[in-house]
Amino acid sequence: MKIPIYQIDAFAAECFKGNPAAVCPLEKWLTDEVMLAIAAENNLSETAFFITTENGFHIRWFTPTTEVALCGHATLASAYVIFNELNYKNSTILFDSKSGVLKVEKKDQLLIMDFPAQPPVACKTPKELEEAFGITPLFCLKSEDYIFVVENEIDVINANPDFNLLKKIDLRGVSITSHSDEYDFISRFFAPKYGINEDPVTGSAHTELAPYWAKRLNKNKLKAKQASTRGGELYCEVNHDRVNIAGYATKYLQGEIII
Repeated sequence: MKIPIYQIDAFAAECFKGNPAAVCPLEKWLTDEVMLAIAAENNLSETAFFITTENGFHIRWFTPTTEVALCGHATLASAYVIFNELNYKNSTILFDSKSGVLKVEKKDQLLIMDFPAQPPVACKTPKELEEAFGITPLFCLKSEDYIFVVENEIDVINANPDFNLLKKIDLRGVSITSHSDEYDFISRFFAPKYGINEDPVTGSAHTELAPYWAKRLNKNKLKAKQASTRGGELYCEVNHDRVNIAGYATKYLQGEIII
């Protein structure tokens, strides 16, 4: 069996930046075991698989160790493949997923994802987080992930957490975030219990971060930077219970998997 595969740098206008995701268009679903094995072999933070449906596409995402319910950068990468490699003529894609229907719109080269918002709520800071980062946050919140809010962006940039401690938290992962001089906010994201010590650019985390910063800054349009080594820029707009997350993408690799 031969399966097409693309590797796309998401949230980047050029190669070697943003977050790389593997994308595998399928004619029909493979078994979960095979898709997980492919994701593990790719050894990227996410591999996306999709099939064509009557209304659009059905998408699923796998890390090297597990299936996840939502992944922003691999959705952006999949939309790039559909728009640019599969001769898709419409300007909007509808993905059915475990997180409901996700819409991606193309405007020139910008890809705009319409995701459900996941507004975080204030919580007590887990001791593992304070110990892992070695600092006390201004605020701690939680949704699907913890949000560790610090005062200075240098604390975000210089963060060097203890991944063994972060594996003990009860949620998917944690974003460390602060206000920024150049952007509305910056962040970094860690999910070692899912096999991802640090994710270069995390679209799904911004369904939590954008509602928080929109409320705090009293503005619904936000420019964000995920300050990993590769780095990536995201353009967010909060609309009630939805978040538009936009970015660029570029193709790095195209080939075939033979199994």
